[in-house]
Amino acid sequence: MKKSSITFDQVIERGCGIDVHKKVIVVTIKGNGIKETTKTFISFAESIEQMHDWLKAEKITHIAMESTGVYWKPL
Repeated sequence: MKKSSITFDQVIERGCGIDVHKKVIVVTIKGNGIKETTKTFISFAESIEQMHDWLKAEKITHIAMESTGVYWKPL
């Protein structure tokens, strides 16, 4: 049996998904002109600033975030 696939038109050129945990933040970027990359940051201010600088350098325009509880607040 042949598997079918679903495709979608790309509407976001440079996006990011963030999964927020109590002690770490896992970030994946994907888009036109960039290599899909996943990085993990610790949830302290200095590391969050490094994440911000990385996303800005990669010219990320849209972010989707998932978090359980209040761990998203520092972001």
